[in-house]
Amino acid sequence: DLPGQVVVGIDAKDGMVAVEGWAETSDMKATELAKAFEGCGVAAIVATDIGRDGLKTGVNVPFTAELANTVSIPIIASGGVASVDDIRALIAADAPIAGSILGRALYDGDIDVGEALSEVE
Repeated sequence: DLPGQVVVGIDAKDGMVAVEGWAETSDMKATELAKAFEGCGVAAIVATDIGRDGLKTGVNVPFTAELANTVSIPIIASGGVASVDDIRALIAADAPIAGSILGRALYDGDIDVGEALSEVE
């Protein structure tokens, strides 16, 4: 039993859960799946918009905010973060978003970690 030590990933396209290595979209809404984890001791949910992952086209703020406003589990945004502007947009969403994964933009040098951290302080 590992309460508070497991992070769940929900991969979605157009708000619907993606399965089979992102090859298919299920009939389940990401919000429904997130609700299923309420009360299970999940530490956080990494919410990935697979249509944006690795593309640096901007994080899907409405999708992330909807999940954060739906469950009490901390939601971590993933997919599409391109710059510090995306961090600002997540903050401006006025939703309890716990954090963001900085992937390709970090590797490519498009985002400065210090600047990103100063935005959230």
